[in-house]
Amino acid sequence: MTVAFRDGQRGDGGAVSALFCKAFTATFGNLYSIENLAMMLAERTPAAFEARLGSSDWAFRLAEEDGVLIGYATGGENELPGDLLGPTWELHHLYLDEAAKGRGIADVLFAWVCDEARRRNYHYLQLSVFVDNHRARRFYEKHGLEEVGKYVFMVGNHEDDDRVMRLKL
Repeated sequence: MTVAFRDGQRGDGGAVSALFCKAFTATFGNLYSIENLAMMLAERTPAAFEARLGSSDWAFRLAEEDGVLIGYATGGENELPGDLLGPTWELHHLYLDEAAKGRGIADVLFAWVCDEARRRNYHYLQLSVFVDNHRARRFYEKHGLEEVGKYVFMVGNHEDDDRVMRLKL
């Protein structure tokens, strides 16, 4: 099967929301109470994604197989705390369906995020990653990102210990 990549557009919010909820739950669902997980997932609605899909401040890249969304990445204005060294774009999400992992799709999506940030004249890329998400941390380190700070990521009322990572583009 061939993976097709395309830019996200209005109308993709439902599929992006569904994949986010599925992938986040598969990766992190066991870390939170049912209530905290439900609170966080309730914020990632199709309408919330549609609002971002319709904004020029955000960019989405989708990976599809046989017309089914299997991965996506989204970037936008940096919302992470800390000192910035220059114009900084944030990788807000890079999620894959479990069956899509290990196939090089994340590499393609990450390269697109970096290219899109450069196209928009940003000099740095930042993201936050859960401290114990070792697979993701290895992936980002492989791509040259370095830890530059800490960040509290809220999942409902639960405080996650995240790390801010940065790449000079």
